[in-house]
Amino acid sequence: MTVAVVLYTSDLRVHDHPPLRAAAQGAEEVVPVFVRDPAVDRTGFAAPNRLAFLADCLEDLDRALKERGGRLVVRDGDTVTEVRELVRRTEADEVHMAAGVTAFARRREARLREALEEDGRRLYVHDGVVTVVPPGDVLPQGSDHFAVFTPYHRRWAAQPLRNPFAAPRSLSVPSDVRSERVPRRSDVADVSPALPAGGESEGRKRLGSWLTAHLDPYEDRHDDLAGDVTSRLSPYLHFGALSATEAVHRAAKRGGAGADAFVRQLCWRDFHHQVLAARPEASGADYRSRPGRWREGPDAEADLAAWREGRTGYPVVDAAMRQLAHEGWMHNRGRLITASFLSKTLCVDWREGARHFLGLLVDGDVANNQLNWQWVAGTGTDTRPNRVLNPVAQAKRYDPDGAYVRRWVPELAGLDGAAVHEPWRLTGLDRAAYDYPDPLVELPEGLERFRRLRGSAA
Repeated sequence: MTVAVVLYTSDLRVHDHPPLRAAAQGAEEVVPVFVRDPAVDRTGFAAPNRLAFLADCLEDLDRALKERGGRLVVRDGDTVTEVRELVRRTEADEVHMAAGVTAFARRREARLREALEEDGRRLYVHDGVVTVVPPGDVLPQGSDHFAVFTPYHRRWAAQPLRNPFAAPRSLSVPSDVRSERVPRRSDVADVSPALPAGGESEGRKRLGSWLTAHLDPYEDRHDDLAGDVTSRLSPYLHFGALSATEAVHRAAKRGGAGADAFVRQLCWRDFHHQVLAARPEASGADYRSRPGRWREGPDAEADLAAWREGRTGYPVVDAAMRQLAHEGWMHNRGRLITASFLSKTLCVDWREGARHFLGLLVDGDVANNQLNWQWVAGTGTDTRPNRVLNPVAQAKRYDPDGAYVRRWVPELAGLDGAAVHEPWRLTGLDRAAYDYPDPLVELPEGLERFRRLRGSAA
């Protein structure tokens, strides 16, 4: 009886899963395993929102495998140690897993390959599971990655797209393989109140309903803060509960400007993965060093705390930060506005903002979170590193009637129209009626400080 092991990491699904497909085709029995490795927690993954969403994904994956005659094996401990023991116990010939892009994932792959080779076993690492186009498949002349999005997008869009794989119809798992209990969301404390349900079933359902209802208007309305026609699929893509390749296929099949805009966002995701794969140190260090310094000291700490709490005095910033705390998710336009405000108006180090986001975002992804923060902060791949987003102008453009702000900043719910974006302009008793702080800094003052501290010619 031939046996193969499938090591699940950030690819928690059965549809369009190359490692599972290869194992099922090449062996009579398959052992799908997920290892809860304390080393992963030390990378910053173990935020309550992500642990709760992960539990949903694992429960759903176990259910999907059982429907096909299999089950999910859960182990606790060092990934290499647990997989090696599993291979020895089942006498498996090979292990299949998805390729990762972070420095941690690559070290894990190298350690696992070395351990298996010592035992005469093989590790197969599959590309194109987490991303649409694997990092390194498209390269500019003379470099190991694209540093600018537009030329990358042109090459990416020209790549042949493989067809999604169907889920295996049946699987057989050795009966004597032990497993820990599959975790449940109820095991996790301090979860955001409105955190969405996780899992492949939920992700596929959301993809289908969103494509039907919101794909067509997506190009024109994806920045609409109150309307929120964004797909909200990023958590499912982050955990691999949804295949990015399948999402591209299904959107492209419908066609139109909305599909093009949506697929472009998936390309941005791949872009950041290929940058991090080539420059793993960018998870914590500036991708491009810039002159100047960040603010430090008690005043900067107080401003950072107010930003985290959604009490900056700029309603659209505060609305987005409160949405993050409540849902474990934030509208993409809100992410841009809040990141620009912290790093350029308050001149606080982007790493502080990225750390806070990773503490709450259910889709908190090292590649996309860190590199998007760097893009906004002017240390990343943005070709205009000195651009500063004016939060009032952004609010009036993307939340013109103030509905988004009033939803998340109830102190200002009584203000009409665009007045909600500048409550400090109220006078006398009108101003006193609203329990809302004054701005931490006037925007011209913040811009001048940015120029002074960051050596900017903005």
